[in-house]
Amino acid sequence: MKKWIFGVLLVIASAAGGFWVSADKDMKALISHLPTDANVLFWSVEQRDAAFRTMDRIPILAKANVIAKGDSVYALPKGTPLTIATDVDAYMKAQRTAGLVIIQDGKVRMEKYGLDFGPEGKWTSFSVAKSFTSTLVGAAIKDGYIKSIDDKVSAYIPDLKGSAYDDVTIAQLLTMTSGVKWNEDYEDPKSDVALFNAHKAENGMDVTVSYMRNLPREAPAGTKWVYKTGETNLIGVLVSSATKKTLSAYLSEKLWAPFGMEQDASWLLGASGHEISGCCIQASVRDYARFGLFMLGGAKVNGTSILPDNWIAPATSKQADIGMPGKGYGYQWWTYDDGSYAAQGIFGQGIFIDPKRNLVIASNSNWPKATDPNTVGVQREAFYKAVQAAVDAEVTSRAK
Repeated sequence: MKKWIFGVLLVIASAAGGFWVSADKDMKALISHLPTDANVLFWSVEQRDAAFRTMDRIPILAKANVIAKGDSVYALPKGTPLTIATDVDAYMKAQRTAGLVIIQDGKVRMEKYGLDFGPEGKWTSFSVAKSFTSTLVGAAIKDGYIKSIDDKVSAYIPDLKGSAYDDVTIAQLLTMTSGVKWNEDYEDPKSDVALFNAHKAENGMDVTVSYMRNLPREAPAGTKWVYKTGETNLIGVLVSSATKKTLSAYLSEKLWAPFGMEQDASWLLGASGHEISGCCIQASVRDYARFGLFMLGGAKVNGTSILPDNWIAPATSKQADIGMPGKGYGYQWWTYDDGSYAAQGIFGQGIFIDPKRNLVIASNSNWPKATDPNTVGVQREAFYKAVQAAVDAEVTSRAK
């Protein structure tokens, strides 16, 4: 199978005539380090370096829908460089960071790149996409497609009737408190997160729904938090079913085009043709930062919020206890008790948002492991605090 995949890609390249000569450096790097397994959790660091910037351009591994930009671009003016009490270059090297954009008071205070990446490139988001998906739930409520987050999930996804999800609400999906059993161990090839995308769907059924409807219950709904990528994929199916639109088209309509994202983005599709809503948006670091600004500004487009009036506060504050002091989980957002919140994805993707300091930190990386909270995770948290301290120091200095 591995030889067959490699051979197919070479045939595609040859059929393009001068493909190898004309291909950009990202695609050349990809071919040089072609993953031989579609499961990203078990790619090498070199394979991820190449593929993370080109995930939507590997037709034998994935298909994607375009998230179309609009005619205007939300400007990101440059501000004065932010002086941070840490060696940013050393930090980026340790994190294996491809792109870092810090925006404070609406101005770019720092923008740096690594891993031979640049502002024109797009990098995969992994679970940062979860926060986009949850925002689309709010938009669908505002638009009248979904009545309430207190509705039962099975009212929108009938194939879940009779399963452990039959009595689970949309709110419990958003906060990952369904009580349904799930294993998110990224290093276990037999975990649910490793297996569910490769599941063969029952006839006529979405692949995620087909997999999730067979999971057992381990706790009463609403009583136990467990991180479950599969549940965000269910949220995506729910939004698509309610709106009768693809997630890509709805995201473009509500946010990407009217807010002024600079580049088209893309969203990878699962086996059933739905976007993999718990993962896999490809966008520039600057556009991820713009999403942070969108949230800071009250999710407004042309002066009007696309979300219900009572959405952002609960979405970005602790709704579920995750067993970590000072932190929690909202509506697909990681929350901090100081009022800041973040979208986070495996291998070091993130958008950190601090309303008190009018601060956004967007970064994309390729950590050595999918998740490692005791090393690179701790480094990133320390960097966020160093940036916050730098902003506070400026405020103190100006007050003197």
